Amino acid sequence: MAGNSKIHLTGVERFFPAEQFLVSKTDLKGRVTYANRVFLDIAGYQEKELLGQPHSVIRHPDMPRCVFKLLWDTVMDGREIFAYVVNRARNGDHYWVFAHVTPSFDAAGQINGYHSNRRIPNRTVIDEVISPLYRSLLAEEAKHGNRKDGMQSSHAMLLKMLEEKETSYEELIFALSNDNS
Repeated sequence: MAGNSKIHLTGVERFFPAEQFLVSKTDLKGRVTYANRVFLDIAGYQEKELLGQPHSVIRHPDMPRCVFKLLWDTVMDGREIFAYVVNRARNGDHYWVFAHVTPSFDAAGQINGYHSNRRIPNRTVIDEVISPLYRSLLAEEAKHGNRKDGMQSSHAMLLKMLEEKETSYEELIFALSNDNS
């Protein structure tokens, strides 16, 4: 799987039917423990190839690292999050999803993994809001000498934008989803 990060990008977008959901589960370290058939098909993997691999194997380089920081900070804190995500298929194609990521809990109430349900996103929201936002966050990340500094700077940029709009990330995502459905 390590070679997957070197896959070229095709520029071809993949789609899946509105009635289908991509589902995956990971352990605490983000390694895939379950993937449904729809997810496997759109990502271009066989189950045996994906199980045990880091979920980041499908990370697309056009996805700002700061959004994943926000996502991981939220679910590791025991809260759910919704996010627009562009992923990379095994062959370099890409696909957009509207993800709902939740922590999973054991009988003692401790987080023991994460669960993600992803559905088709609202195309207008992607084209008019999310893609321009992600491009600006990626540009900020690219201004820095190392990835960690870039991620921290773009994360601060995202938080400042939310503060200026007097909203939270969750409120922004829900407003986008409800206004443009």
